[in-house]
Amino acid sequence: MNKTMVLVVEDDRSVQNLMISTLKAHDYRYLIAVNGESAILEASSHNPDIILLDLGLPDIDGVEVIERIRTWSNVPIIIISARSEDSDKIEALDAGADDYLTKPFSVEELLARLRVTERRLAMMQGEQASSPVFVNGKLRVDFSAGCAYLDEEELHLTPIEYKLLCLLSKNVGKVLTHTFITQNIWGHSWENDVASLRVFMATLRKKLEKNPDSIKYIQTHVGIGYRMIKVE
Repeated sequence: MNKTMVLVVEDDRSVQNLMISTLKAHDYRYLIAVNGESAILEASSHNPDIILLDLGLPDIDGVEVIERIRTWSNVPIIIISARSEDSDKIEALDAGADDYLTKPFSVEELLARLRVTERRLAMMQGEQASSPVFVNGKLRVDFSAGCAYLDEEELHLTPIEYKLLCLLSKNVGKVLTHTFITQNIWGHSWENDVASLRVFMATLRKKLEKNPDSIKYIQTHVGIGYRMIKVE
């Protein structure tokens, strides 16, 4: 039986019922909050494994909920919102959300996002916690040695490409915004940094995905950022 505890933060009863019935059918445990303040209280009291958070709450904005929870917890937060503008997604992700699902959504996509988050949690709590080596499909990154391998062949990466690969690997399954990436790689986020990021990301992808049949490790979220895909 699935033991993952999910906190559902949603004031729309019909959407809430859909999410609850989906979680029940797939053996997730769950908690419910209908506003931001109760969400923060439930998160602090029950320490859920994952939070599904609506942004348009009746008391405080969902972005404030993210910011307040992030002062004390790294619990994965998946936004489920009718706000579909890139600016809204970027604001939520920069505040500390891990993923963003736009309403209306399919049950299958919600479950897929939950599975990705669970895999990332397992990796963080298990192999990454005990080993300095990240393995994803045919990709292997040895953080202690400062080397990366694809199909057991060493990848010849520039320092920036390697730093990008490490950042994506350590956040596998999570959407990283342009701002987050550029601040971590260059220490600041200026307008021309995003253009540079696109160039470095393109060269990194060519080395990881050498032909059309190659595994796609890096997913682009247009206007938002990038995500390292967990390969089975």
